[in-house]
Amino acid sequence: MEVDVSRRKAVLTITLNRPEVLNAFDNAMHDGLRAALAEARNDAVRAVVITGAGRGFCVGQDVSALTDPAAIGELLRRRYHPNILALRALQKPVIAAVNGAAAGAGLALAAACDVRICARTAVFVPAFVSIGLVPDSGATYFLTRILGPARAQEWMASGRRLPADEALAWGLVSELVALDALAERAAALAAELAALPTAAIGLHKQLFDRAPASTLADQLELEASLQMAAAGTADFAEGLAAFREKRSPRFRGA
Repeated sequence: MEVDVSRRKAVLTITLNRPEVLNAFDNAMHDGLRAALAEARNDAVRAVVITGAGRGFCVGQDVSALTDPAAIGELLRRRYHPNILALRALQKPVIAAVNGAAAGAGLALAAACDVRICARTAVFVPAFVSIGLVPDSGATYFLTRILGPARAQEWMASGRRLPADEALAWGLVSELVALDALAERAAALAAELAALPTAAIGLHKQLFDRAPASTLADQLELEASLQMAAAGTADFAEGLAAFREKRSPRFRGA
């Protein structure tokens, strides 16, 4: 299987599984990721981890499968865009556990996640310019928000490989761990996030996605609207009850 899916309690782990090509995308892997993201929408899933098998996280498009360069726009619209949109639409936390090279659209995939942690041996590569292409799969959208427009543009245009320690210093990732500890740390972090009021986290995501392009007045109104939605959840009722009873809350993500 080009994409392996496993679940432990409320955490779903999606593993890109073409290790012989550093998990480069072909049509079958796109299809597998689409199915995995659909499974992640299940209410019983409260956090998601995306990682790669073998030495790579994902190095973007398998160029050997790109038989018609003139059709690249259609490939993006038909294969890449639906999965990036489905990933961002998940109303629960998504962690990228970057185990190796994240290049091109693989870098964009990691950037589309809510949290990125990586192995000390990981490397981030804006591979597009190196073959005469421009960033795609949302790379400019996400990296501008993560790094700021000047740094994102400079880095993408340079094609420079970014090692893990520099990615941490830039804020591209939030944590470095040893490669052999990455899966365990990602699972632990996902379990911590899954225990939070994940319905509220989903609303947080909507607010922060909208903030960069919003006016202050529009953002204030959106905050008020989504606060009303959050106040209607069972998790808010539980949070209030736990506060009043001086105990730890038991959130259900609803």
